[in-house]
Amino acid sequence: MRLSKYFIPVLKENPKEAQIASHRLMLRAGMIQQSSAGIYTWLPLGLKVLSKIEQIVREEQTASGAHEIKMPTIQPAELWQESGRYEDYGLEMLRVKDRHDRDMLYGPTNEEQVTDIFRSHVKSYRALPLNLYHIQWKFRDEVRPRFGIMRGREFLMKDAYSFHLDQTSLQQTYEVMFETYGKILSRIGLNFRSVIADTGSIGGNHSHEFHVIADSGEDAIAFSDESGYSANVEKAEALAPKSEVITKPPLLAEIKTPGIKTIEQLCEFLNICKTRVVKTLLIYSKRENGDKKLSAIVLRGDHQLNMLKAEKVLQSHGEIELATQAHIKEFTGCTTGSIGPVDLKVDLFVDYSAAALGSFICGANKEDLHFTGVCWGRDCPSYKVADLRNVINGDPSPDGIGRLKIARGIEVGHIFQLGKKYSSLMKATVLDEAGQDTPMYMGCYGIGVGRLAAAAIEQNHDCKGIIWPEPIAPFQIAIIPINLHKSQIVKEYSENMYKKLMAAGYDVLLMDMQKMRLGNMLYDIELIGIPHRLVIGEKGLSNGQVEYRHRSRGENEPLAVEVVLNFIKQHVPLYSLPLNC
Repeated sequence: MRLSKYFIPVLKENPKEAQIASHRLMLRAGMIQQSSAGIYTWLPLGLKVLSKIEQIVREEQTASGAHEIKMPTIQPAELWQESGRYEDYGLEMLRVKDRHDRDMLYGPTNEEQVTDIFRSHVKSYRALPLNLYHIQWKFRDEVRPRFGIMRGREFLMKDAYSFHLDQTSLQQTYEVMFETYGKILSRIGLNFRSVIADTGSIGGNHSHEFHVIADSGEDAIAFSDESGYSANVEKAEALAPKSEVITKPPLLAEIKTPGIKTIEQLCEFLNICKTRVVKTLLIYSKRENGDKKLSAIVLRGDHQLNMLKAEKVLQSHGEIELATQAHIKEFTGCTTGSIGPVDLKVDLFVDYSAAALGSFICGANKEDLHFTGVCWGRDCPSYKVADLRNVINGDPSPDGIGRLKIARGIEVGHIFQLGKKYSSLMKATVLDEAGQDTPMYMGCYGIGVGRLAAAAIEQNHDCKGIIWPEPIAPFQIAIIPINLHKSQIVKEYSENMYKKLMAAGYDVLLMDMQKMRLGNMLYDIELIGIPHRLVIGEKGLSNGQVEYRHRSRGENEPLAVEVVLNFIKQHVPLYSLPLNC
């Protein structure tokens, strides 16, 4: 591609609204332009990257045995009403009416649509298993779209859906798709981890997330330093430690703690470690019948509540949330900083680590007062013990091998075993071997195509710009001629090399803008992140040389003019290009 015939609206300054590297660099490199909040136009350079990612995804999906279709972006509401999700999905769903006053929606996902396709055409178990996928624009009306395309409202996503006669078949396809996602991310060139995850609003009973490791990641993931175990922090099990044994329990004592509201303040005031303190959180719950209740969760002072774990432990209590200050004041007569489990007249749920303490310090349920020397059996005789906290660095790995490390990750893919959730609700059945109607087992497999581009930048950039993994770089090679408009020898060599590299199958950008300064060209190439560059000048050519440089290595290397083509063929991988590139 000739720059003179291309459109790359590079920005020199950092956009004020861009908070993370990918958003900032995608705007500056002329890859995207904001249309409205959370909605972006993909400009030619960004679209090239998107197309290359899409091709890798498509090739691996097809290799896995999945068949590509294209479902509509606008879906009829009736399908979602069948599954019960039309009202449950919430304000993220963009609901519209057509000219005939029929309820429609801009699809945020496609479980209902694809289930309708299967039930319309698949009647016998002999047609199973079957896996269909599509790559389509989706819309979720995020309340606070941010971070560019990382958390936008409109986004490009690949989702696949498999149908099966039984769980065994579903498990087999799930494992194939698990491996396929690993191949996709490896081909792109990303450092990633697969983690055990919660199924969330999609449903089902088993799922894995795929995270690109990056400091800017919104999710925390836990992984063993000695084994292959990894899980989202929300799902990672915190093992119960050995209980402390105290031969002579200390006396319970009430002490004054004026103005102390936080664990940090208490530990500084008493010169103690957070591990010797417990914090008590009041939980407000409400059942479907309207019954309301307060419960309490007790954690060690250095630990944080895991709300998903709490919801499962307290699932019989209905919907739960942290009690408000008003609830706390009304029930205890004190504020949050003084709550403790002693004589607290509610159901008490204690995390394993807190329950293992032989004695501890806690709030006394009186303003500006705390207890020291508290012992569970003596001072708090009635409680239940459970895993209620987020894991932390150094915790034992749940598989018994090594210690946990915590890293930030960007979720780019999520796969689910849905079971019969949608097929049962939507009466998607097949005749089994006995001739009986049976709901099909389903799997669901999503990957964010656009998000992969942003995640790649978050993982690969420096102060100068993007450092693209080579398989998805918008261009592989940049040819930078010095004084193209003045030097005939530079012009002829640059044009000749451009044609040879293009003929060899490389994706090349020729910087052929008249009178463009060398510094500006180098600045733009490093910002855009093109992996390889050739600088061609009259002085170098007179010495029989051109200058080569790899974006990530940062050292110039002189090449004899007669070996340039062979050097590129030996050192630059050749990737097949999408048709629109």
